Amino acid sequence: MNADNITLSKRILSIDILRGLVMIIMALDHTRDFFHVGAMTGDPLNPDTTTGLLFFTRWITHFCAPTFVFLSGLSAYLSAQNKTAAQASSFLLKRGLWLILIEIVVITFGLTFNPAYNFIILQVIWAIGTSMIFLGLASRISYKIVLITGLILVFGHNFFNLFPAPADSNGGLILKIFFTASGTVVPLSANHFVGVFYAILPWTGVMFVGYGVGAWYRKGYAADHRQRNLLIVGLLTIFVFISLRLVNIYGDPVPRKEYHDFFKNVLTFFNVNKYPPSLQYIAMTLGPAMLFLAFTEKLSNRFTRITSVYGAVPFFYYVLHFYLLHTLLIVVFFATGHNTKEIVQVPFLFRPATFGFSLPIVYLIWLCVVATLYLPCRWFKRYKETHRQWWLRYV
Repeated sequence: MNADNITLSKRILSIDILRGLVMIIMALDHTRDFFHVGAMTGDPLNPDTTTGLLFFTRWITHFCAPTFVFLSGLSAYLSAQNKTAAQASSFLLKRGLWLILIEIVVITFGLTFNPAYNFIILQVIWAIGTSMIFLGLASRISYKIVLITGLILVFGHNFFNLFPAPADSNGGLILKIFFTASGTVVPLSANHFVGVFYAILPWTGVMFVGYGVGAWYRKGYAADHRQRNLLIVGLLTIFVFISLRLVNIYGDPVPRKEYHDFFKNVLTFFNVNKYPPSLQYIAMTLGPAMLFLAFTEKLSNRFTRITSVYGAVPFFYYVLHFYLLHTLLIVVFFATGHNTKEIVQVPFLFRPATFGFSLPIVYLIWLCVVATLYLPCRWFKRYKETHRQWWLRYV
């Protein structure tokens, strides 16, 4: 999902480490969706019904999408340093359109395995693609416009939660798609629907902020200044999250609930809104992400070398892991005694609502899937380093 086409010798390792780590964690959530017994029937973040491990399994993956989008913006800035403003803008526009097409055709099929495309799913790739289109337009104006617009969107989009949606259906739908989507289903026909699960502009704000932070990684910028900036801004961002969560007035569409139970109060404190990504959600996730970048600037060991492989080819990994998970799901579906009458489910084929396993089995499947993808990712990373075909810039 990164926008740059920088070879390993020119890559910034800390970015690939962070991106690779969240790619690995991301696969845990999708493994839970496909294989956990309660994934289709319960809310893992509901303090009233969840367990500590189940809550953590879902919550830790909250860090993935914001980090993807943030680093996509950062990488877009780095990629633009080797292009004219017109070239950089054109590339972002074309790549954004291409990502939207991939979301509709490739990712939707990987998720559903439904060749009729009865339910098209628009998630993070859709958000990145549309945001890249806006970034391609805004970056032609100026770097400051991008950064200021990003901050306004991140800090201000929750104001839309304070006002009722427009009464007319078209106005309400536009507001949902651009600002407040939390599972908006748009009918195309009696049997075909589009599910908009990622509102566009809050994620655009995250990408624009990432683009702004990219200036700290430009050639000639002192590493110690970059680390200091990341540390200060990361801590301030965490402070914003804690402050807004305690005040409990603004920054999340659902006010924090108070319980007469310490454990449930801890869970509800961190149970912020992802759909759409609230200010509190963005602050909770991007603050630690920036601290991670600061502390891994010069870090190199076996673990970071492994995670950076996934981070160097995130889009390749992202597509493959869906197809691997869903193929494995079919094998397990039939191996556990399910028949062809149970194949057709909405929206995922081969995924009955009552199907699944306990969390330890889910974790085992997740680790096996991530390990299986390591060698293909390492091969593709090396291929990108040694080849210059035009299409490699888009994957």
